[in-house]
Amino acid sequence: PAHFCCGQDVLFVASTAASCRVEVFAVREQGRCEALGSFATLGPVLRMAHSSAGDYLVTIEEKSKATFLRAYMNWRCMSAGSSRVCVRMVGHKMEESYSETLKEQMSVVEMPLSDPPLCISCCPVNGDLLVGCKNKLVMFCLKYRVINQNLTVLDFERSLILHIDNLIPAEVAFCAGHIAITTELDVLILKLEVVQQSTDRTEQCTQGVSAPEKAVDGGSPSTHPLQLDLDEFIICQKPVELLGEESKLCEIPVTLESTELPTEDTKHFQVQYLLFRRFAPDQSPFGFCEETKLHSVQLLPVYQTAYEETENKSKLLSLFCFFSLPHVGYLYSIGKLVELISTYQYSEKSEQAVLTPQFLHVITSQNLQCFTVRCSAVAARGEDPYIDTTMKACPPVTLDVCTLRMQLFIGPRALCHFKNHIILLTKADTEDITERRKPARRMLSRKADSIKSRTNSESEPGWNLYIINTVSTIQLYREMVDYSRIYENVKTESCIHLLSEAHLLVRAAIMDPYFLKSDEKEDLLRAFRESCAFLGDCYSRFETKDYHLALPYYRMSGLSMTEVLKRLISEGDEVQTYERGFIFYLTHSLNEDSNEELSKESGDKVLQIFYLTDPVQLPHILCSPSMRNICPWTAVKYLQKVEQMMPSVILTLTKAFLALKMGDLTMYKHEMDSYKETTLACGFIGQPRLLQQRKEGIVMPTEFAVHLKEMQPGLLVAATVALHENSKIELEEADTFFKMLCNSSENTIPQLLVDFWEALLVVSSQEEILQELLLRVTSQYVWRISRKQLPETKPLKTTEDLINSCSHFGLIVPWVTSIMSVGCSSDKDCHEDISRLQSLLCSQSINIASALPVLEPLTEADNVGLTIRVLCNTRLGKYEEAISQLLRRCPDAAVFYAQHELKGDNQALWWNKLLPELCKRTRLSGNDYPVVISSLKAETLSIVAMKLELRDFLSLLPEDGTAAFFLPFLLHCSQKKLLT
Repeated sequence: PAHFCCGQDVLFVASTAASCRVEVFAVREQGRCEALGSFATLGPVLRMAHSSAGDYLVTIEEKSKATFLRAYMNWRCMSAGSSRVCVRMVGHKMEESYSETLKEQMSVVEMPLSDPPLCISCCPVNGDLLVGCKNKLVMFCLKYRVINQNLTVLDFERSLILHIDNLIPAEVAFCAGHIAITTELDVLILKLEVVQQSTDRTEQCTQGVSAPEKAVDGGSPSTHPLQLDLDEFIICQKPVELLGEESKLCEIPVTLESTELPTEDTKHFQVQYLLFRRFAPDQSPFGFCEETKLHSVQLLPVYQTAYEETENKSKLLSLFCFFSLPHVGYLYSIGKLVELISTYQYSEKSEQAVLTPQFLHVITSQNLQCFTVRCSAVAARGEDPYIDTTMKACPPVTLDVCTLRMQLFIGPRALCHFKNHIILLTKADTEDITERRKPARRMLSRKADSIKSRTNSESEPGWNLYIINTVSTIQLYREMVDYSRIYENVKTESCIHLLSEAHLLVRAAIMDPYFLKSDEKEDLLRAFRESCAFLGDCYSRFETKDYHLALPYYRMSGLSMTEVLKRLISEGDEVQTYERGFIFYLTHSLNEDSNEELSKESGDKVLQIFYLTDPVQLPHILCSPSMRNICPWTAVKYLQKVEQMMPSVILTLTKAFLALKMGDLTMYKHEMDSYKETTLACGFIGQPRLLQQRKEGIVMPTEFAVHLKEMQPGLLVAATVALHENSKIELEEADTFFKMLCNSSENTIPQLLVDFWEALLVVSSQEEILQELLLRVTSQYVWRISRKQLPETKPLKTTEDLINSCSHFGLIVPWVTSIMSVGCSSDKDCHEDISRLQSLLCSQSINIASALPVLEPLTEADNVGLTIRVLCNTRLGKYEEAISQLLRRCPDAAVFYAQHELKGDNQALWWNKLLPELCKRTRLSGNDYPVVISSLKAETLSIVAMKLELRDFLSLLPEDGTAAFFLPFLLHCSQKKLLT
């Protein structure tokens, strides 16, 4: 065997130069192999790769000192016994008659290149092919050409060329538009981004810095010093690492050339630089001790966890890049942030490495080694925003790397990974060890032919190809858990580290795209929950700086609080100590609105734990819904002990709460009399669950709240206002709370809720809340007035109290009082609501335009409706309409209205509106209308005579008026001019 690679369920092995064939084996359960057949190649295979998308094999082959790039399609027909082969050139149009034969035969696609291909890589996401040549990369897009309704043929289209000056790629990796290129000592990672472009398709798009200046003799500055015939000198460039935007400074210009035939769907690309890293060769005082060269560059995609069976295609979540030097490997995350995740130190020189989502497999001259990786930890954080909160957790990316296994082999040469198998190629080498280790001075530049096979002699014995079954995830997880138990009693970080490794192992398996079809699916999910429980135990029992992680891990485990208590509390151990992680978990769990109720024994044990470790928390713990079954008297005894050390209003309220549970009203009264009512109201802010508890998301009143409603409703309202102002209860939740407390139906508003709204108006400063409250109380007043409905309980405050304490209730203006003084008896029952409504409209707070639909039920049929309409028109600036309504319905109040409202620019209405109307009404009604005459005589004419010139005043007077009536006012008007 010379080269090999794995497909979806097969192994391809290219034999040595003599036979020039590729053997194909199906890999079954437990690594069993079954020969599917073989096919001839053009010449010896130098490189080969398989693409899962499209299920094709691509090779670089050599014949007559020339290299060829070929793709083998539909190769599975060999297993059916077909030996027919069709060879075609890429991009050539296929005739239908010719294409029909492709169903039963293998198809070889020749892909000619202007320069010899050096390395290849297939994109695992879409099957596109990237080919590395000297100073360029060529991208072939995988196409699905529909010949007819029964036949779709795979083909390629050369779509893009990346010109990269002064770069000879040794290896390339290609995945989801990301490209990783390595030379001997350089790594460059690029990303192809799709852009909108309307210019001509032949235009080239250059990204990055301009090309370095040419050396004097035409060579590039990066290679020129090394091409001097001075064997005495080795010139090494300085190591450098450039991440993200900084990688543009690498001085490697990339120019894009589109070669696709233009269509409407053609994509246009630009290049983004992600990473550049340059290494220096290993050195010693005696020269170069090793052959320093990068190898095994890979791009590893990690997909989003598939939770549903209907999900056909997993979403690409994260991307990672690995590359290695002989003694150290580097793993980078190249997602939203480019960063180095892990560095791998090998015990001896490595030959090749393969990265998987769970492990890093490395071969050295004698060993197959397996290391842990952190890809799943990075991907988990990208997938779930709740990681690293109180809801969920994941071991950190920065965990130290572990070596999981080391297996001895003779002469490992190459490996690849396939599902749960490792394919290993070995050769028993007889060369002199001392010769192999001999230091050799060498040049850093490589010739293109360095990619050829290590051996060209098929007669050499000792070659072996192994398929190694890796330990299943579940079995390895069990081994790691068992191994962690040796550290359990000494409570070290080693136990946490081992269990974190086991957790990441399972998490990576769950994120695998084939997870849903896995036979171990349920076992893996069970192991995941179990690993979370183990980690929760560690962070609860051990004294560690990350003790808070006990909470999210226990939550992810699905364990109930009772189950956690059984795991952590030793029966009969009175001297047991409790670490911060356990207390943190208990505190948060009990402070949540959980439906789980602890038994009396468990509850009493929890009380004891908090009394010993954190007595300040006792009042809060006792208010938890989970502690409903505890003995109240036991709790009171604990509180009394705490009170002697640190008395507080919350502690007093909690004792009163427990006294009500026990029915001890004497004790209750004693506790409630310990503080003033305002202090008690503020005390509920510290623990709202004394008044309300949530059950299945609904706010439920407690026995304490029910008792306060009957005995101290003012304290209850004041406490709820304090809770709202401190963001402990929302407005809608308060509505539900009071309705449930008063046993009101959904559409009925109890008076206690109206009291709450009115009290909240006094203290609230949020404009949005204020307008909502003003509309609510207005609506309730209107509803009661229109239905002549009295409140079921006496309001806590009178209208006068509200006017004196709240700026949103204004003084009722005199003209409103004047109208109401001649009101009918039917309004007397709702006098308080009418006064409150009028007071609200007399202030400047309420938005009248928003309130008009609410006020609609109050008609103009009585004086209440009249005051409401006139008040609304006044606030809206409709003074003429308001005067007309008053003159028509209650002329007695017209002058009062004018005196109060017609000021400044509105004074002109005195003579333009009010005087003509009064004169007209006097003339029509005569002496039978004394109110109009007195209004005209007492106020209106006096005001008009003072404000107008004599000529203007005369023009306003009616021609048929009595001179004796108007003479005093005319005299006054003329004398005003003389006085001034």
